[in-house]
Amino acid sequence: MQKLLPRLASAFATLAAATAFAAPYPERPVTIIVPFTPGGSSDITARTVAARLTETLGQTFLIENKPGANGGIGAAYVAKAKPDGYTLFVGSIGVFSINPVLYKNLPYEPNRDFDLLSVAVRTPNALVTRANFPANTVAEFVDYVKKNPGKVSFASSGTGSSDHLTAALFWQKTGTTGIHVPYKGGSAAHTDLIGGQVDASFQNLGSITNHVKGGKMKLLAVTGNARDPAVPNVPTMTEGGVPGLEVFSWQAFVAPKGLPKEVTDRLVPALIAAIKDPGVTKKFNDIGFEVVGNTPAEFGKFLNEELARWKGVVDAGGIKQSD
Repeated sequence: MQKLLPRLASAFATLAAATAFAAPYPERPVTIIVPFTPGGSSDITARTVAARLTETLGQTFLIENKPGANGGIGAAYVAKAKPDGYTLFVGSIGVFSINPVLYKNLPYEPNRDFDLLSVAVRTPNALVTRANFPANTVAEFVDYVKKNPGKVSFASSGTGSSDHLTAALFWQKTGTTGIHVPYKGGSAAHTDLIGGQVDASFQNLGSITNHVKGGKMKLLAVTGNARDPAVPNVPTMTEGGVPGLEVFSWQAFVAPKGLPKEVTDRLVPALIAAIKDPGVTKKFNDIGFEVVGNTPAEFGKFLNEELARWKGVVDAGGIKQSD
């Protein structure tokens, strides 16, 4: 009997370990890191999808904002996190495809440090101004900026963000200049634009539609290749007289590199299903986001194309980290 007891104890320990290992993911709350302040496009995307994941996977998906360095602080934090599925990350086009070609000593590298999960949504940028800005059309805006060289301030969610580079492209295409005012996220830029501390911005359409509807900002044009269904009466930049300014910003989910297969097999289908859920899709569409919800393989191909595209833009424009 004395010899049998240790064997039984060992058997029970092995069974307990096997049961714990086999427990379906997630067993505890999951944290989604957003590298910008609350209220911007990444934050809206994370919170909208997290609510659905909480319902479908039966665990709470929490949002934690870690702003700074155009998303670099949050991205670097996640790159070093344990790859167990309990730390996820929602980042923007700037984090994944502009920072890597703009910054020389970036503390993360998308393909090396992350398991790519899915591009959730995309949205064109939108040329918005403070509510009392004198211009009401793209043509009037260009004319005003030309008559006031280097005086019109353009807010962005950070140096190297898509809204920053869209403004830079605007200056190149129109032969104008402006003052770049970077913030630690889109919501901070929104606050000062609404307050009149800055004049204009190329913000993600999906993040500013409610401000426009509330009369807090003036929307002049979108940077898509066609009018957006969320604001069908608003012209594209090409229609406004500035062709070649087609820019879509996008938001995507990743995890630290090296997720266990059993976690990936559970998480990825649930994530894509949450993104494409009819209720979630409607919420996104209502504010100007187009749902993508692609696979990890499709995300990888798309990311490499975006890295090449934005490297060309940065090189052609001679854009530097301090711009």
